[in-house]
Amino acid sequence: MAISPFPTSSTPALVDAFGRTIDYLRVSVTDRCDLRCTYCLPEAFKGFEEPANWLSHQEMGRLVGLFVAMGTRHVRLTGGEPLTRRALPDVVRHIAALPGLRDLSLSTNGTRLDRLALTLREAGVQRLNISLDSLDADCMARITGRDCLADVLRGIEAARAAGFSPIKLNMVVQPGVNDHEVEAMVDFALRHALVLRLIEPMPMGDTGRATPRCDLSSFTEALAARLGLLPQVLGRGAGPARYWQDPVGGMSLGVITPMSQHFCETCNRVRLGVDGTLYLCLGQDQQVPLGALLRQGASDATLREAILAGIAAKPARHEFNERREKIVRFMAQTGG
Repeated sequence: MAISPFPTSSTPALVDAFGRTIDYLRVSVTDRCDLRCTYCLPEAFKGFEEPANWLSHQEMGRLVGLFVAMGTRHVRLTGGEPLTRRALPDVVRHIAALPGLRDLSLSTNGTRLDRLALTLREAGVQRLNISLDSLDADCMARITGRDCLADVLRGIEAARAAGFSPIKLNMVVQPGVNDHEVEAMVDFALRHALVLRLIEPMPMGDTGRATPRCDLSSFTEALAARLGLLPQVLGRGAGPARYWQDPVGGMSLGVITPMSQHFCETCNRVRLGVDGTLYLCLGQDQQVPLGALLRQGASDATLREAILAGIAAKPARHEFNERREKIVRFMAQTGG
């Protein structure tokens, strides 16, 4: 029986026990990455999921299709580094064609984007988030484990040439590492009409816990005031950032503060790992083995029931501040 593309009485919308509508799904297409950012993956990490356990393109499309049929309106493809997944544009085309989907975006480190930006745009990706933690080549190499700044800058230019707008730059701010570059990054974003988002590190895995804590709430508010930026509500995507805008140049500055000012009460997202595991919260352990159920021959009705049970069990909030040691999985294993 065909699945209705919109929620009906037989396909309930995804609302959790706290009244939050879950309409945003982040999908990891791979847990592999061609970088080793200090706050994400250890340099010698070998514990990746076996490719045999990855969702196939068809399996991924089926699960994402179920979510969209149940009211998911925003899908973001993540990793690892999603551009390392073979035939990624085929996945994009399938998901972009799902009836009812409003927004398909992708997060990337940008190292391979110069070759794929136009193809991804034509396949159906609407928006891009690109990681850029430094404009200094040596600093970037220390953070990422590779001399990659030139590759990322070429990727940004390719994305602009392909017509992506807005393009968001994600800068994970680390005290004593790159925090002195924030204003230079603001200038860069202003010159290139980009959205800059400053992000606090999260204590996920050993590397995340070893990254110095950074309170960006008051810092960003003061920076916005000093630069003459005005508070803004961006109708661009479904994420947790707060924004300010330059009234003249149009550049936007955002901040994501999972540690100093968490946004759990308005959380609208869940994450699908590369093996089909549904993670209900970055900072908690609740999960649903959708991939395993699918491969055991579960029907769409059974998978829908598992999704609904998972959403009902979504926790109220993370415990990153109270229990920094709790989450041992690395960010790349969860799906960004």
